[in-house]
Amino acid sequence: MLAGCAVGPDFERPALDPGAGYLGSGDATAGRATGVSIAYAADVPGRWWELFRNKDLDALMKQAIENNPDLDAARATLKQANETALAAGGSLFPSLSLSSNAARTDSTGSTNVGIYTLYSVTPSLSYPLDIFGGTRRSVEAAQASAEAQGFTAEATYLTVTSSLARAVIQEASYREQIAASQEVIASYRELLDVLNNQVSVGTAARANVLQQQAALAQAQASLPALQKALALQQNTIAALIGDFPNQYASRKFRISGLRLPHALPLSVPSALVEQRPDIRAAEAQLHRASAEIGVATAAMLPQLTLSASLPTSAAELGDLFASTTTGWSIAAGLAQPIFRGGTLVHNKRAAEAAYEAALANYRSSVLAAFRDVANALRALQHDRQALAGYLAAEKAAKESLDLSQTLFKAGTASYTDVLTAQSTYQSARLARASAEASRYLDAVALFEALGGGWWNRPDNLVALANTDPQKTMPSVSGEKK
Repeated sequence: MLAGCAVGPDFERPALDPGAGYLGSGDATAGRATGVSIAYAADVPGRWWELFRNKDLDALMKQAIENNPDLDAARATLKQANETALAAGGSLFPSLSLSSNAARTDSTGSTNVGIYTLYSVTPSLSYPLDIFGGTRRSVEAAQASAEAQGFTAEATYLTVTSSLARAVIQEASYREQIAASQEVIASYRELLDVLNNQVSVGTAARANVLQQQAALAQAQASLPALQKALALQQNTIAALIGDFPNQYASRKFRISGLRLPHALPLSVPSALVEQRPDIRAAEAQLHRASAEIGVATAAMLPQLTLSASLPTSAAELGDLFASTTTGWSIAAGLAQPIFRGGTLVHNKRAAEAAYEAALANYRSSVLAAFRDVANALRALQHDRQALAGYLAAEKAAKESLDLSQTLFKAGTASYTDVLTAQSTYQSARLARASAEASRYLDAVALFEALGGGWWNRPDNLVALANTDPQKTMPSVSGEKK
């Protein structure tokens, strides 16, 4: 009956503020706030990147999941944490040991027995009764640490996959910008040829040729920076999938090869704290800190140990465990700390302070998660507005450039008008390419902010932790906003 109690607090997840949400009171619905189609209370798929409908991206993700060294390290560390938790669980059971000895003795000078051999075997059993639950709290702490490592491993998985998706989108964006720059450069060269022809026949000034050469050189100078950025992204992708830079064969991603999902999922606020792996890891660390308070409290109370032994010794091996050579002993030992110089009480206070720190870290993780979702929603809203503006600006700039070039060739427009139109179109073209990529990048940010759907993957790393699956797998609630 005494073993049924355990000192220290029983852990419960901190309650979420009922007013927690992503958007301000002035936003009627999530969809209206973001300007894109939002499926409120929808689940996040386990392989969310497949919503972009690009087979090359899917293939890279598969390679990264299999070969990324950070993921390999996370899996190994998780295995270590699981084994440590299982090892801690062994302390709940009795300990059985066996010692044996064989001694050759010459006692001629003292007992006239002569030389003889004595064999002895001593099985012993020890069982510290966990009266106040200190051992159980230690096991609880170890299991919580394993659970935290499971969620930390899943956070690593999410970081790797989202980083790879971003790198692919950035590669596609740089390719789009390079193509736009090359198109503009070709246009500049075409106009330079026209100017040279006009100079040769005396209808244009040499100064116009020099100006166009300068504009062409400036446009060409912007190209190496984009090519450098593209190469760096390719090296990033290579590292994420476990390749060396010289081994990565680029699949030449383009923005046009990606598709935005028809509707982006948005979890209800109460589900977010169950889905985000960093929050769940912080919760598990809080659980461990709570259990450590019980460990420190139990260390201040009496410790009762039961033990038994069955020693036997004989001159012949066959006589071991005979009734005449065997004895037995049963004992119960009670230890009560009396004076440790304040060590035990300060250990308990330190455990309580560690719990307070873990609680603050948990709250910080929750706030960061809601901030990330809100940021992603706001970014998606402004992305759509920005892209619409850039598309309109690009269309107008292209029409202006075509018209000014036509008029210039006909002799009814000045070269300055053409030069201005060229510069405007180049800026609009590059801005539009960057804005298109931003929409995909912020969609990735939303998937990442919502936890990445790990609970919908049968191979999720949390399931490998030494925890109760019913406790770790979140359910998507249909609650109202």
